[in-house]
Amino acid sequence: MALLTPLFAFLYHLPQVYKWLLKPYYVASLFMSVAFLAVRKTPGICDHLASQREDGNSCDFDWREVEILMFLSAIVMMKNRRAITVEQHVGNIFLFSKVANVILFFRLDIRMGLLYLTLCIVFLMTCKPPLYMGPEYIKYFSDKTIDDELNKDSRVTWIVEFFANWSPECQSFASVYADLSLKYNCSGLKFGKVDIGRYGEVSKRYKVSTSPLSKQLPSLVLFQGGKEVMRRPQVDKKGRAVSWSFTEENIIREFNLNELYQKSKKLSRNKAEKLSPSQFPPVPEEEEPEQPGADAESKKDK
Repeated sequence: MALLTPLFAFLYHLPQVYKWLLKPYYVASLFMSVAFLAVRKTPGICDHLASQREDGNSCDFDWREVEILMFLSAIVMMKNRRAITVEQHVGNIFLFSKVANVILFFRLDIRMGLLYLTLCIVFLMTCKPPLYMGPEYIKYFSDKTIDDELNKDSRVTWIVEFFANWSPECQSFASVYADLSLKYNCSGLKFGKVDIGRYGEVSKRYKVSTSPLSKQLPSLVLFQGGKEVMRRPQVDKKGRAVSWSFTEENIIREFNLNELYQKSKKLSRNKAEKLSPSQFPPVPEEEEPEQPGADAESKKDK
């Protein structure tokens, strides 16, 4: 059952996965992930490779290579248990496949290992995973605007994501956060983001570490009246983030988004009622001008 669930999830998202794999980053990652398999199984190339098989067949995996590949599968399965999006699942497969390829190529021939490792470094420096570019209702802050926006209206609740573009976890979370903003954004509940990889002062001011070891990226913080109410993940006394899964269900439950949204809608209605025409004071009617000669006639009567 543990194997069937990810399989069904992959088949369900297959059209979307197919669309992602057409992007250059994923095409290159796919070729690099299957590089050792292609070298070991391609006739004319595999005939000249070394092998520890008893039958001497150099075009098939030996027992040590099978052991490494099985260990890779176990690591990927454990890592994907905490993945929240299909992009993360695919990214983990590509990442650990490349690591296994480095080990396998070095074991096969040190020259092939150095060549493959060089290709991985070049790929890492030149190719970046595509960023989320879909619809969203999110305001992006800078170091100069975040404080002003959070304190602008005490009735507005803000949920702010502190992220960095270089963080794979932040990149994977982008689509989840965008979906939440589309569902819950209103005049009393707003969503914001600030790149603390770019604005270092903001990370110090709001105590969000950018170190990969701290595991605080991404961080979601709820602000009411300009003051922090709660954040996820929480940080222990040693400055390490407590493990927390950034799934849509967890965020809705922990931040009580449904209740916040209902209260925010009431705030929107109250604002609309205050601005409705019926609430404005009545305009005084203009007095009719007196007829000329009226004063003269009154004097004659007297």
